[in-house]
Amino acid sequence: MRGRPTRHRRPQAGTGTRPGGTGCPPPCGPSGATMPVPVPVGVLRLPRGPDGCSRGFSPTSLRFQALLGGDTVAAQGARAALRQRYLRGLAAARGRPTRFCLRAGVQVDAVFGAADVEAVAFQVDALRTPLGVQAAALLRCADVLAYSFLLD
Repeated sequence: MRGRPTRHRRPQAGTGTRPGGTGCPPPCGPSGATMPVPVPVGVLRLPRGPDGCSRGFSPTSLRFQALLGGDTVAAQGARAALRQRYLRGLAAARGRPTRFCLRAGVQVDAVFGAADVEAVAFQVDALRTPLGVQAAALLRCADVLAYSFLLD
């Protein structure tokens, strides 16, 4: 049977998918109208770069360096020092009674337990709220405006 072309048969009258047997699919939409053809949208192009043939930012520009996160050694050192102070403050708060000031002016008291690495939540014990006392709870860091505790 090689070399013989395959014949395709057309649907017979009354056997199509559309009423009347035309063999065409039914029209789209609730009223039977066809969908409108989408309008083409223009393409946004970046301006020419400083060398004239490329698009985008110059790799030597300050804006490009800021997008890459190219920080100076001094800025990295300052951030590291601030992070270290913050972590020492969290370590000093562990096991101490702490007052948390939350959004909407709510203040709660608890015994500070720990904080997660990503600074998403504080774990506290004996949380005293206006509604009662919870044995243990997690406070979202995004809801905490300030917290304070006494040092010995």
